[in-house]
Amino acid sequence: MAIGILLVGGFGTRLKPLTNQTPKPMLPIGGLPLTEHQLLAAKKAGINTVILATSYLSEVFTPYFGDGSKWGMKLLYAVEKEPLGTGGAIRNAAAMVGFADTSEDFVIFNGDVLSKHDIASQLSFHKECSADVTLHLIKVADARAFGCVPTDETGRVSDFLEKMDNPLTNDINAGCYIFNPTVISAIPEGKVVSIERETFPQLVKSGRPVFGYHEQSYWLDIGTPAALFKGSRDYVAGDFMAGSGTKVASGSLVTGGSSIGSGSEVGASCTITNSIIGDGVVIGDNCTVTGSFILHNSVISSNSEIIGKYISPTENLPISTQ
Repeated sequence: MAIGILLVGGFGTRLKPLTNQTPKPMLPIGGLPLTEHQLLAAKKAGINTVILATSYLSEVFTPYFGDGSKWGMKLLYAVEKEPLGTGGAIRNAAAMVGFADTSEDFVIFNGDVLSKHDIASQLSFHKECSADVTLHLIKVADARAFGCVPTDETGRVSDFLEKMDNPLTNDINAGCYIFNPTVISAIPEGKVVSIERETFPQLVKSGRPVFGYHEQSYWLDIGTPAALFKGSRDYVAGDFMAGSGTKVASGSLVTGGSSIGSGSEVGASCTITNSIIGDGVVIGDNCTVTGSFILHNSVISSNSEIIGKYISPTENLPISTQ
């Protein structure tokens, strides 16, 4: 079966201040880190070994995920001393399982994408096409903000195009790739390499079989606070969601697709709307929390009004969720 690689080393600059103390793949979506959602999707597709390619705040991942046994998986960690770009990160991670000596394909996940597409079907398509690389492609209404990926009638990729005012297609790269191990062998070791700007265009130009797997499923780039809040609301799909051991006192209202992690406490007569609240958070009585992100183990004093804020045990900063 295939081996997974999660690219979770980015700085999450567009998500600041939410990423000041938390790497973006560990930010919660419906009470679970984005990375956990991706691991569950990989597991569903039959992928049991996954390598986390980490860099920024790499020490946050291991205490939470450990060796993966909690999920019935084997997890490995490839820590980059210096960021190597997407291609360099893939090469560095794959070296942990001896990619040159395996016939198994690698499924690569961008660490900031929430997708519900059928990974097993993408793998089947990859094998049917005898592809070297297969990308998940989705169609968007306006591709001007993205690089677009034209394909022929068989699904073979004909080009990789940068952002343009008049895109040739509305099909864009959705951030899940399947690699034949020979492709990884061609990525220079220890160098900063972009698969989007270097590896993919070079493969197409040289005539290698690069295919696009089209599936118009739920997909979201969790690149901004607004996108993170949307992803969490979509996952909650109701008024609110609370983790195990969380207590909400009588007379309090939690709504607007809010999520609360595990072991948190919400006092009496509180109103919480469109907010993401972590684990072990204590919110006092008579508080209003709207459009805010409250990091794990934070304490909110009674009678507080928290609107459009990022709150951690050490920080109180404004954010925009619009």
